[in-house]
Amino acid sequence: MSHTAERKEKNCLNCGTIVQGRYCQNCGQENIVPKETFWHMFTHFFYDITHFDTSFFHTIHHLILRPGFLSQEYMIGRRASYPHPIKMYVFSSALFFLLFFSLFKPGDAEDINTDLPLDSTQRAVYLISLQNRLKKDTGNTILQEKFARAKDSSKILKVSDTLTKKPENFSINFGDKDYKTFAVYDSVQQTLPPAERNGWLSRRIIKRGIEINNKYKDNPDEAITKLFGVFFHRLPYLLFVSLPLFALILKLVYVRRKQYYYADHGVFTIHLYVFSFILLMVVFGIDKLKEITGWKFMEFITAVLFIWLVSYLYVAMRKFYKQGWFKTFVKFLLVSLLSLLMMVLLFVIFLIFSVANI
Repeated sequence: MSHTAERKEKNCLNCGTIVQGRYCQNCGQENIVPKETFWHMFTHFFYDITHFDTSFFHTIHHLILRPGFLSQEYMIGRRASYPHPIKMYVFSSALFFLLFFSLFKPGDAEDINTDLPLDSTQRAVYLISLQNRLKKDTGNTILQEKFARAKDSSKILKVSDTLTKKPENFSINFGDKDYKTFAVYDSVQQTLPPAERNGWLSRRIIKRGIEINNKYKDNPDEAITKLFGVFFHRLPYLLFVSLPLFALILKLVYVRRKQYYYADHGVFTIHLYVFSFILLMVVFGIDKLKEITGWKFMEFITAVLFIWLVSYLYVAMRKFYKQGWFKTFVKFLLVSLLSLLMMVLLFVIFLIFSVANI
């Protein structure tokens, strides 16, 4: 309810019905003075946000400690006491990816440890590796120089010194052959019978590959950095697309349970994803704390949380769908396998789209 003054007139400004109280019994609009100050708008917005946050945090303990409970409550119609599943997903995913993108960056994988010195154990392993390579290629002067440098304990040896040289040229291939230019590709297509030529989509994909190869052929580092950057920022979309597909898997697995509609499986999936977001945020926090303090027992806590994440699905399925432990376990394994295949397929599709957009 807003704090704006109620109108003296009792006709609803939205539908014209004579209002009996503060709210119209026909359309639900609040019968208040239509003109409001900017401050009223701001406070109303702030109240809505904080009210939702409060209800969300008051609901977390049900979500975490009672797997399947919120989905069951929603299905039987008890909905006013809990935030809407869609709002829960939007809020939790926004928090999750805000934390995720602040902790992890696309270039982290390339930059980690390259300038750190090797310790004695790492140096010994590196020397053995060079020795084995020299036995197979005794005349390799580059390996000889690397071996001599590694043996000299007076010199600091960094991780970057042990890395092999990156390829000089960057190349991807969307077709069965490696075409260097559009002209070469078009000429090859012209020599083929019409029935064997690539269709419109295949031509677009292959020509995009040629364009990317020519653009980054002398700068593979830039291509890899951009690829990781584009794919990295598509992760929220990947998860969002996976949500209805996961619900579809549940629908197929429980196809004989006619009382569950696709929307019910969708609500169950949303609650599962929200729980996953919350648990992963806790894992990120523990990992950061371990990095700061060096406490090794944090690794055990992380392992326990991941076991909890996997077992949560089984417990939630059993409580929500109300089947025996063995039947639920078989369906749990089937859902896990199908969802893994689904995620791998989405990963490949999004990676291809990322390659096409670098």
